[in-house]
Amino acid sequence: MKTIIAKISNPLNELISDDIYDLLNSHGLIDEKSVRDYQIRKKFKALRSSKTSAGDAIDAIREEYPYLQFDTIRKIVYQISK
Repeated sequence: MKTIIAKISNPLNELISDDIYDLLNSHGLIDEKSVRDYQIRKKFKALRSSKTSAGDAIDAIREEYPYLQFDTIRKIVYQISK
């Protein structure tokens, strides 16, 4: 009997390799909320660079993350890195 392991796509592929992501994830070392916030900031930056208004960019992101409020996304995208 062959075991099939579901491969999780690497949302940080521009930062770390798939193998490293899989290893860190398998040991519970990936903070999913931080990864989500990183993806939101990346998408916001891309939308803004294509001349989308900040409000429209946040609305577009809300379509992908409907469980997040407008103000929550605004806080994520304007959060100052520590």
